[in-house]
Amino acid sequence: MHIQDGFLTGQWAVTWFGTASVFVAKGIYDVTKKAEKILMFKPLLGLVSAAVFFISLLPIPVPITGTSSHPCGTPLAAILVGPFVSIVLSVVSLLLQALFFAHGGITTLGANVMSEGVIGSLVGYVIFRLGRKMGFSLGIAAGIAGFAGDIAVYCTTSLELALGMPGVHNLTAAKAFLAFSGLYLPTQLPLAILEGLVTGAMLKYIAKVRPDILYNLGILEKPEK
Repeated sequence: MHIQDGFLTGQWAVTWFGTASVFVAKGIYDVTKKAEKILMFKPLLGLVSAAVFFISLLPIPVPITGTSSHPCGTPLAAILVGPFVSIVLSVVSLLLQALFFAHGGITTLGANVMSEGVIGSLVGYVIFRLGRKMGFSLGIAAGIAGFAGDIAVYCTTSLELALGMPGVHNLTAAKAFLAFSGLYLPTQLPLAILEGLVTGAMLKYIAKVRPDILYNLGILEKPEK
């Protein structure tokens, strides 16, 4: 979800910047380490980064809130390259979209990174790993992760707006959260279902045509000869 400039108070804009920066720093460290260990990691980063950029560049405006609904792409990225690396990719994507496409803002970049990057990546990754441990197939686990990650992003954005949007200080945070969630729901629920289907289909497709990528990334175990 892209929160536009001016829709968060300065205090909360700074808070989200500071919080997100911790996760981004860990992501930069992971990028360096994985690039040293995995030969094809840098080219893969470019492909995944482009996918996140284009998937999240399909906004449906949400009235009143000053934001938009859209697929996220970060659950898929987190599964492929790791959750903290996915956060770094979300920073690049959100910054370019804010500068050149007027989607989101600069002052709200920290909040947008927290929702789409941090929460979307971590929830998607954890759900995928739990699904695999429970015996779900690659496609099913990835599909549930894509859906859950998308819903988590929209819930986080609703919370950010409830806490920090000017003009809602006269409402309790809980009431404001429910109000913003209700505005998102009609557009975000079908998008979350779609993202789940696409995420699951993408993992199954990669496993079919390029299983070596998933072997190298540790997503699938290489069968013994």
